[in-house]
Amino acid sequence: MKIRERFEKIIEYFSENYPVAETELDYKNPYQLLVAVILSAQCTDKRVNMVTPNLFKAFPKPEDMAKASSEDVFQYIRSISYPNNKAKHLVGMAKMLVNDFNNIVPSDINELVKMPGVGRKTANVIASVVYEKPAMAVDTHVFRVSNRLGLTTNSKTPLETEKKLIKYIPSNKVAIAHHWLILHGRYVCIARNPKCLECELKQFCKYFQSLKKK
Repeated sequence: MKIRERFEKIIEYFSENYPVAETELDYKNPYQLLVAVILSAQCTDKRVNMVTPNLFKAFPKPEDMAKASSEDVFQYIRSISYPNNKAKHLVGMAKMLVNDFNNIVPSDINELVKMPGVGRKTANVIASVVYEKPAMAVDTHVFRVSNRLGLTTNSKTPLETEKKLIKYIPSNKVAIAHHWLILHGRYVCIARNPKCLECELKQFCKYFQSLKKK
């Protein structure tokens, strides 16, 4: 199967079976989503959603978090992975939002990555989810699933994966495709013992085909 056909078949499957796919992070505005995505690095969305209600109650606006110390923020996120670093990043991010971006989360990826705690993946999530831009955020799930399916075979970095996915996915599908791949990786194509037998994409999947040959 040629690469373009593989993309078409997989996109067709997801479009028909999962016409709605969204982030599992709870948020009410761009600022809250940015905070939640920063916290979600190497941490589950479920854990982040347990922490953010009290965090947002204490720091409802960027100005509130910008005035806080990292020690103040730490008290609310101590159960999150790497809480010390993330507390510092959140305060630094909030200060930049206030001082450099007039309290408005920027839509441009190059502007977003200037803020503490915001790497390319986080920036792409914001651009995609908030501003509906054709940006592909590549986390561990997207990296693993796209490689196993044969969409990005031999890609060695998240950026390589991002470029290959963007090349073949129609621009109007990129935002939702990000969620398709994440959710598929979270619940079906898991890192250890993927649920291949119950996966409806196995007929298009390079990983499954390689298992059949063993």
